[in-house]
Amino acid sequence: MSGIELSFRPMKIGDVPRIISIENEVYEFPWSQRIFRDCIRVGYDCWLAIVHNEIVGHAVISVAAGESHMLNLSIAKQYQGKGYGKLFIYFLLDIARKKHAEIMMLEVRPSNTPAINCYNSSGFNEIGCRKDYYPAPEGKEDALLFARQIS
Repeated sequence: MSGIELSFRPMKIGDVPRIISIENEVYEFPWSQRIFRDCIRVGYDCWLAIVHNEIVGHAVISVAAGESHMLNLSIAKQYQGKGYGKLFIYFLLDIARKKHAEIMMLEVRPSNTPAINCYNSSGFNEIGCRKDYYPAPEGKEDALLFARQIS
C-alpha cells in the first residue's frame, strides 16, 4: 500500500451529493441523503477519504460506552481493490481508539466478498449473523457480524 496518497477530513452537509453518487455507484440499496445528513447532525464520526482533492470514499462510525460501530464504509468503484478501504479502516480504528473504544463492530452482506476480504485482512473476525438484516431483490439478506479488538 505504499505510495497511496490518501487523506481524510470530516464530512460536511455540502459533501452529501458526492457521497450519494458513490453510494448509488456501489450499493443496490444505498443510504439516502437524509440518513447522511442525520448522521452529521447527531454527531456521528462522519469522514471522507480524499485523493488529489477528490472524494473517493466515505465512512460513518458511532462510538459510545467503549464500543464503536462502523455503520457505513464506501469506496468509489474505480478506487476499490487498491488498498484505500484498508487504509480508511485503520484511520477509523484510530479515531475509535482515541475515543476510548475497545472494540469495533460492523455488519456486511455475505455476498460482498471484496468487503469481507478487506475486513479479514484488517484484523476483523466474523462473530455472528443477523438474519434477514438487509433488503435484497428477493426479500432479505442476512448480515455477517464482524468485530475487531482495538489495541
